Amino acid sequence: MDDRAWCRPRVVPTLESMPGEEIFNANGGLATAGQLLTVMSRKMLASHVRAGTLIRVWHGVYAQSPPDILGRLAGLDMMTGRSVVACSNTAAQLYGFDTEADSRIHVLDPAVRMRTSANLVVHQRVGAPLRRVEGRLVTAPAWTAIEVARTLRRPRALATLDCALRSGTCSHDDLMTTAREHAGRRGIVNVRALLDHADPRAESPMESEARLVFIDGGLPLPELQYEIIDRCGQLWRVDFAWPHAKVIAEYDSVEWHANPAAFKHDRMKTARLQECGWTTIPMVVNDVRYTPFELVARIFQRLDRAPLAG
Repeated sequence: MDDRAWCRPRVVPTLESMPGEEIFNANGGLATAGQLLTVMSRKMLASHVRAGTLIRVWHGVYAQSPPDILGRLAGLDMMTGRSVVACSNTAAQLYGFDTEADSRIHVLDPAVRMRTSANLVVHQRVGAPLRRVEGRLVTAPAWTAIEVARTLRRPRALATLDCALRSGTCSHDDLMTTAREHAGRRGIVNVRALLDHADPRAESPMESEARLVFIDGGLPLPELQYEIIDRCGQLWRVDFAWPHAKVIAEYDSVEWHANPAAFKHDRMKTARLQECGWTTIPMVVNDVRYTPFELVARIFQRLDRAPLAG
């Protein structure tokens, strides 16, 4: 062997050196293995995948960069030869009311050979109503919300229902009608009960979870996103308020308070509202999920003191 071969630099494939750029451009950033093999060898294709200049999206479908949710669905179209229908959490993401951050793609069974895998969930849901979102067929928003909610724990189910209403894609009546159509399906009894409490004013899933703790604990229903003007004329909005008792409950996320500016803002908010006679009860995820009875007791204690504060 020529000793100089050991000194030759290893050639790493790059996008610039890769043939077939026009194929990706013509297919929205995607290409099938069959298309790529018309301009490169199997060995070269495998080399690009190893180097990371090509990403395997699905079996036999590749992209030059990680595709978004619509790109992943388009990749399934290429793989199956059919236009797949998004459903469940994937449909919820497209409508803007996903609360579960499920990275898998959920589709209705396209009646071709396609199985559930680590990144794909195939659902058998005959007769689901459909809509178009950005040109893509998707299960209807109310149907999607009920379908997702009935598979979740009660707190997360309420979060999904709240978020669906907040998105504006469906109404409370839409959800009620769809829930009746789902009669007899697993989890639907809990969903129908939760619909009485669904509220579009909830601004985060954890606020929905906290509100369910209040409901289950028998607390008087608070006002959501209540607005208070302090003595300096500044307007503040709080997560939960019992105005008659001047009691506030605020959910504090770890991410929010990792920001020094946000922490300072909340300290000022609490001080300003205290000057106006309001009592603030902070709560974190552990209070809501692991010690709900203690949280409810703390709020009841403050509410019971309301006549003395008068």
